[in-house]
This record gives sequence, structure tokens and C-alpha cells, in this order.
Amino acid sequence: MSRFLALTGSPEFQQRLALSLDSSHELQVMDRTAALGTPADVLSRNLGGPIDVMLFGPDISADQWFALASGIDLEYPEIVIVLAAPSTSDLALAALRSGIRDIIDPELDASHLALALDRAAQTAKARRQSAQVDAQETHRRGRVVPVMSPKGGVGKTTVSTNLAVGLARTAPMGAVVVDLDLQFGDVASGLGLEPAHTITDAVQGSAATDSMVLKAFLSPHPSGAYALCAPLRPAEADLIKPAQVAALVNQLSLEFPYVILDTSPGLGEVVLAVLELATDAVWVCGMDIPSIRGLNHGLEVLRQLDLMPPSSTLVLNFADKRSGLTVKDIEATVGLPVDVVLPHSRIVPFSTNAGVPVLQGGRRDAVGRGLAALVGKIAAGGAASGTKTSRRRVAMT
Repeated sequence: MSRFLALTGSPEFQQRLALSLDSSHELQVMDRTAALGTPADVLSRNLGGPIDVMLFGPDISADQWFALASGIDLEYPEIVIVLAAPSTSDLALAALRSGIRDIIDPELDASHLALALDRAAQTAKARRQSAQVDAQETHRRGRVVPVMSPKGGVGKTTVSTNLAVGLARTAPMGAVVVDLDLQFGDVASGLGLEPAHTITDAVQGSAATDSMVLKAFLSPHPSGAYALCAPLRPAEADLIKPAQVAALVNQLSLEFPYVILDTSPGLGEVVLAVLELATDAVWVCGMDIPSIRGLNHGLEVLRQLDLMPPSSTLVLNFADKRSGLTVKDIEATVGLPVDVVLPHSRIVPFSTNAGVPVLQGGRRDAVGRGLAALVGKIAAGGAASGTKTSRRRVAMT
């Protein structure tokens, strides 16, 4: 059943409405003075279930319906607004701008008026269904976690692969790492994989719309994680468009609780495209001036573009007390607290060369503890602790 709310003081128009609506529709009438109130005022006087269609009678002045329609359209977009008035081009334009979706002649006979009202009810039903689908997709969409750094060589792939392996332990078969360094990505070697398919396959053909086909292009890892590896040939990167990558990441987020993105250095078009979908960001920074300055500039750019993800985690890699810099120096420069400190370790290059992530090998040294803390923070939703010292997971050794 569809519910109509008519604002009118015209007995003739009320009678036309009553004759036009059958038993599958319910009509409530308010005096036209209700149009002077706010949307909340009007709907608070509603005596039944949710309103599907709101009708402005022919006796409502333009100033009244213009203001009220704008508010209804903004605050309650699921309600379809219909104006009963002789239509002119100027009126139609003003009505459209205010959120009114249809104008009907108040002198229409009952049969034609019934068709117009039924059309409005069907539109309202479609709006509600669309809103429910959007809410369900938002609720079940997984976390999208790009691992980023404006500078190369700071250990992004090490962090990305270990994050995917660690999250796969908390959510078996629920983590996928995507190599977005489309020319020179190393996720495959970092995980010891020889992929049969790459991201080039995943953005083409039926995989772009069919999740079952897309999953067939993922490479399974012994940890329970999945990987979508970079193209085998650098030239293939030119065939992959930012919009295709964004659609791919969105599709994966509907299938996996965690989507880890190993991005290329800098803030290229692909990185900016996926940041629209990011729920978290992991920033990796080395303990050197070029890396710190690059991160500071990158953060400034994203703030200006309003592309900063809701949650950020800063990982300080290759930390060394003898570098002449302190953690506080870095925090003061970039404006973010350092969450995880990973000291220099001989284990990391050995792990990289062997294609066995640190967390897969079960190492218990400072690097392993730091990576495990990073996994725990992301798995917990990236909630921040009260102070900078309590946020920092690992002290330099």
C-alpha cells in the first residue's frame, strides 16, 4: 500500500483525490497552513506509516511549496513530491530545481489523475528499494586499505604482503592484496607466487562485472590470503585505466572483508582513483629527510583535494636511533602520530628474497611484533588510543 499526504484546503481537489485513489492507496489530508512549517513539522503530524508521495494542492502558494519542497527533497529524498498546478515552462523549471518530481493539472479527470498518482507511487517505491540496496551494500562492503608512500624504496610491499597474511589469520580467506604498482609491482615475488593471471585479466571482459569470474583470477596464498598481482610486462600498465581499477577495488570490497592495496610511489591517477573508496590508509615512511618531506607534501596534497581516508596509520620503517632524527621530529613534520615503528633488521631482506612474509614465518623479533601490531590495529578498526605514546606500538631498538 502506498501512502499519500495532501496539503490542501480545497474541497474540490480533495474530492478528486478521493475518487482517483483505490483501496491500494491511503490518503491523509492536511490543511494548507501545514505548508508554512518545516519538513519535520509536517511529517510529525503524520498519523500513519511512512509517506510515499506528498501532494501540494492548487491553493498552495509558490513561496510555500518552493521552500517546503526543497527541504523535503534534501532531508527525505525517498518521498516523491507532486504539485497540482497549471504547468508552464517557468513553473516546471522552478519545480524541478526545488525537488518536485511531477506537475499535474488539478482539473484532470479521475482516470488520468489516478495514472499520474500511481506513477508517483511507483517512483517512490523504486526510490525506497534503491536506498535499501545501497544501505545493504554499504553495510557489507569490506575495508579498503591502501598502503602508500610518496617515495619509493620504503618497504610498502613488505608492509602490504604482511598485512594481508596477518589479516587472513583473523579472517580466513577474507583478505586480498592488489598490486597497484602496475609497472614494477613485487607482490608476487614478496609472496612467493607465480600467478597464472594478473590485474590485466581482472579489469577486462566478464571479470569486470562477474565476481565469480573475478575470483578465478586471484592467486591463493598458503596463509589463506589472496593476491591480484601486477602485469607481467610493464607495457601492459598503459592498458589499465584508473576507472577500471576503481571499479575492480569496489567489486572486491563487496566480496572480501579486507582489500589491501600495494600502491605505486607517488600520487598518480590510479592512487587518487582508489582513494575515493579507501576506509583506512597505511602510510610507510623511512627515517630519512627525503622520505619524511615527501610524505609531508603528499599529505598536504590529499588534504587539499579532500581525499584523506577516514583513518590513517603511520608506519616508520628502517628506524634507527643513530640516524640523527627522532620519532617526535617525524611526527612534528608530518602532523601524524607514528603508530608502528619497524627497526632495521636482517630478517626482512631474507624474508623478501625467500618470498616468505615475516608473519608467515612466525618470527618473534621486533619487526614481527610491529607488523603484528599493525594487523591488530587494522583488524580492530583503526581505533586510536588516547595519547601519542600509547598509540606507538613498538619502540626502537
